[in-house]
Amino acid sequence: MLLIYVDKITNRLGYTLNLIFKDILGLEYKITTRRDDFAKYEGFKFSYTKRRISNEPYIYSSDLLFETTIEIQNLTLFTYENNPAIFKTYAKDTIMPFDVLAASFYFVSRYEEYLPFIQDKHGRFRCEESLAFKNCFLHKPIVNIWVKILRQKLNEFYPDMIFPKYYFRYFNTIDIDSAYSFKEKNFFRQSFGFFKDFFTGNFSECVYRINVLLGKKQDPYDTFDYQISLIKQYKLKTIYFILFGHYGKYDKNISPYNKKFHRLIKLLCDYAKVGIHPSYSSFDDAEDLSSQIKELYGVLHKPVLRNRFHYLRFRLPISFRRLLDNMITDDYSMGYSNAIGFRAGICTSYNFYDLEFDGETKLRLHPFSVMDVALKHGLGLNPSEAIDRIKKIVDEVNSVDGDFISVWHNESLSQRYQWKDWQEVYEDMIKYVSAIDRTPFGKGFGT
Repeated sequence: MLLIYVDKITNRLGYTLNLIFKDILGLEYKITTRRDDFAKYEGFKFSYTKRRISNEPYIYSSDLLFETTIEIQNLTLFTYENNPAIFKTYAKDTIMPFDVLAASFYFVSRYEEYLPFIQDKHGRFRCEESLAFKNCFLHKPIVNIWVKILRQKLNEFYPDMIFPKYYFRYFNTIDIDSAYSFKEKNFFRQSFGFFKDFFTGNFSECVYRINVLLGKKQDPYDTFDYQISLIKQYKLKTIYFILFGHYGKYDKNISPYNKKFHRLIKLLCDYAKVGIHPSYSSFDDAEDLSSQIKELYGVLHKPVLRNRFHYLRFRLPISFRRLLDNMITDDYSMGYSNAIGFRAGICTSYNFYDLEFDGETKLRLHPFSVMDVALKHGLGLNPSEAIDRIKKIVDEVNSVDGDFISVWHNESLSQRYQWKDWQEVYEDMIKYVSAIDRTPFGKGFGT
């Protein structure tokens, strides 16, 4: 048991202590504000205060975790043990020269996304606006790295302190934006696609489309048998996110009322978890979001608990509040579609903290670090370059015993069009992570 002294308990501080000491370090702890009791305690102890009490390991506390307002922070980046750090402190007895608790909270709360920023064309926070991107450490799970250093410092004081062993885990997540390229589309969409190819001179695509519709060839986006074969072979912990909205400019899936589509979803449920992929248009329409979740529930006949926003189109805190209103327990949207790395600086799942309400919620966030479209379109990588970058991210996660979550789409595994040869990237990634992942199927995976 670790006894932690603080001058005052706040929502921000309690949340951060729980994240660092319980969720990441796996320690049981108690908090006290009584200096005399703390000084007399003879077991493991740690203080987070302006002034060290006795000879315990302590970290000088900055003001962030004792505030309730959201203000622009004066952040000066510096290097500590070959890693970037913020919230520098100058107390001579502190075990780390920066406030690791405040720094971690700043990242995981997405504090910078509550401040004014320039939106991209989809109304999203741009990765270029982030502190990590600007200072070239987006590829590092910096919070986990800081906490690993903190663990080493505590062990220097207390060699007998035992920390539970955690292991690298891999989660295979796949977004189904469009289940089929040609099949199961209505007559208007089929005709429009055919004549568009015809009048642009793409006659081979016209022939291919006809052969698919006649059942002579496989639909290019119908890669589900291939995916399932890998899930079974490598025992992959897998989640499918289904776009279940109506047709629109950025929502190209087939009708949510299509019976064959329903059968596909039920098939996927036999091998993986299934979550909602709310449509682009639901970003501004809370009722539309609720409707899509209810319609997917009608197909699954069990609660829809998991979410990833289509186009990663969400805004803090309102988008996550709406998920909570709809009984969503886990979200997988924390990442970027045009860059790889760690949007929240962390590769461990954690509860969403609503800065405006100044309180922790029960919504669990699962940050992803690699997305297929970010590799190909955002970074402009070829397949060989992509797998090299993926392995570097995996190595970063493995070094801190974190969770590696990837995002792929069924169409990016098609071996046609712009995605030719990317199936090999996916397979190489799975082989690489499967050689590391030592957790049994389903552990920490929920119901």
